[in-house]
Amino acid sequence: MQTTIRSAASFAGVGLHSGRPARMTIHPASAEYGIWFRRTDVEDRDAMVPARWDAVEAAPLCTRLVNHAGVTVSTVEHVMAALAGCGIHNALIDIDGPEVPILDGSAAPFVAAVVSRGLRRLRAPIRAIRVLEPVEVRNGDAAARLDPADGLEIDFAIDFSDAAIGRQHKALHMANGAFVHELCDSRTFCRLADVQAMQKNGLALGGTPGENAVVFDGDEVLCPGGLRHDDEPVRHKMLDALGDLALASCPILGRYTGVRAGHTLTNTLLRTLFARPQAYRVVLCDAVTAAKLPGMGVGRADIAGLPRAA
Repeated sequence: MQTTIRSAASFAGVGLHSGRPARMTIHPASAEYGIWFRRTDVEDRDAMVPARWDAVEAAPLCTRLVNHAGVTVSTVEHVMAALAGCGIHNALIDIDGPEVPILDGSAAPFVAAVVSRGLRRLRAPIRAIRVLEPVEVRNGDAAARLDPADGLEIDFAIDFSDAAIGRQHKALHMANGAFVHELCDSRTFCRLADVQAMQKNGLALGGTPGENAVVFDGDEVLCPGGLRHDDEPVRHKMLDALGDLALASCPILGRYTGVRAGHTLTNTLLRTLFARPQAYRVVLCDAVTAAKLPGMGVGRADIAGLPRAA
C-alpha cells in the first residue's frame, strides 16, 4: 500500500547555494497525489512544482525543478532521498523560498522528522518501474546505468585527486532500511578550491564546514569532528542518486550504477529510460515485491541517534 506521513514536519534554514533562509513543511497527502512542492511566497502565478524527472532543469551542483510558469525549487535531492528512503509516496511540501534548507548537509534531519511522526498506509497499491533492459548514458569519464534487478540496488564509484577522498566504491541493496541505516547521515562535500571558486560566483553562500558541508583540501578534512563514515563522500553520492531517481515518480526496480555521476547525468539516464518504452514496464507491487522497496518496514527504532533539525 502507498504511504504518507501522519502529521506535518517543519524545517528552517539557509540554502546551501543561495544562502537565503527558507521555511519548509512536509504535509501528508492522499493516495495517488505524488510529491509536489508549493512555493508559498509566489502569488502571481502557478506556485505548484511537480517532483518529476521531466520538471528538472540544468543547474550547477544540485537538482532544480521548474514548472510551466517558471517557478523553481532547488536542491531537492536530499529531501527527495529522505522521502524515498522512508517509503513515502505522497506529500505536499510547502516552501517559502527557491531553495530547500540544507540543514546539516545530509538527509538525516528529514528522515528523523518524518519517521518520528509516523507513516500512514493508504488504500492504493504501489506502482513501480521495472527495468527490463540495460540503459546507460555517459559524459566523458562519468557514466550512469540501469540494469534489471528484483529491487533497487545502488552501486557507486568516485575518484578524486584529493588524498582525503581518493577512490571510493560502495554497493547496497536498498531494502530493509538500508538508506536510513547506511546513507542518510552522509553530508554533502566539496573541495576547498571549489568552495572558493563558487563563492566568487555567488554560489555556496550558505555552506559552513562542519555545519552543513564537509570540505576537503588535499589530505585534510576541514570539518570539526571529522567524518561520520570513512567513505562518507561515496555514501553521499549514493544518497544524491536515490533522491534523483525518486523523481521517476515511482520506485525503481533495477540496479543503478554510477561512476563519477552527478545530478545531471542521473536525470539524463531517466530521460533516456522513459524515451525507450521497451526498456521498462510499470507494475503493481505484490507483498513480496513491496517488501524489497526502500523504506518498507522503517520505524522509530531505526532513527535512534540520527542528527535532528535544530
